[in-house]
Amino acid sequence: MQLIQNPTRFDVVLTNNMFGDILSDEAAMLSGSIGLLPSASLGERGAVYEPIHGSAPDIAGRNRANPLGAIACVAMMLRYSFRMEAVAEVIETAIEKVLKRGFRTVELPGKKRPVSTSRMGDLVAEETKRLLKSSKFRAA
Repeated sequence: MQLIQNPTRFDVVLTNNMFGDILSDEAAMLSGSIGLLPSASLGERGAVYEPIHGSAPDIAGRNRANPLGAIACVAMMLRYSFRMEAVAEVIETAIEKVLKRGFRTVELPGKKRPVSTSRMGDLVAEETKRLLKSSKFRAA
C-alpha cells in the first residue's frame, strides 16, 4: 500500500523473487509504463538483469516494444556487477534526455508521434555517444 500511496518513500525494495515480481508489476504504472523499468536479481555469485515486462509475445516481431527497460538493465549491470558507475550514469542520462525531448514508444503518453523499438534504441545509443564525448562524462 505504501509503495503506491507514497512511492518516493522507497529507494530500494528488497524481497524474494516472487514477491518482487508482483510489486514491480504493480509499481510499474507509477512510472507510466511497465516498459520503462529494469530489475535485478542479485546473488552472492551472480546476477540476472531483466526488464520487468516479460517477453510480450503479443507484440513480438512488430517493432513496438519499449526497449528502455532493457537498456536500463545494462546500466544496472554496469553499476552493480562491473562497478562502472560513470558509464551506468551516462546510459541513464541518455534515456532521460531522449524522453525529455518527447520521444516515446506507442504505450507512453505524449504529443509526438511514437517511435519504433529500433528507433528508440538508436536515439538512446546516439545520445549515449554524444554524452561520452562531452567533457562531463569524458572520464567514463
